[in-house]
Amino acid sequence: MRIEDEIKGRFRNEYHKGLINLKYTTRQLSYEFNKSLKEHGLAEPQYNVLRILRGFSYEAPLSIGFIKERMLDKDSDVSRIIDRLFEKGLVSRIENPNDRRQKSIEITEKGLDLLDKMLKCELEVDTLLNNLTQTEVEDMNRLLDKIRLKE
Repeated sequence: MRIEDEIKGRFRNEYHKGLINLKYTTRQLSYEFNKSLKEHGLAEPQYNVLRILRGFSYEAPLSIGFIKERMLDKDSDVSRIIDRLFEKGLVSRIENPNDRRQKSIEITEKGLDLLDKMLKCELEVDTLLNNLTQTEVEDMNRLLDKIRLKE
């Protein structure tokens, strides 16, 4: 359905329409993704941290700064997210004896098991774009990368 019909609105120009369309679509996809995450008791930033920890486990333990640099949402309070994951037993954290502000973070077996159980969730998320061809997805990725270029 066209964005004009979805929100029953008009736009100043195609750039305005494109921005609103992008925001609307992103929120719609995010809503579907978050529904899947809630079934596993996770919020999106928590899932993001677990994926980072698993993806860089060969470099473990990781610092909070390292994790923050790789977060999708750069404004995330990574320390608080780590605290919540620690309470759930999904990550371990070790304080640096010389500087208590520094912590080394690793994903636990329980965290890895949870991500393994979430494979079905990840595959379902892949289907959110299944009405696009492989070429269209590649074009979309290229265009989104281009939007983020700074001149």
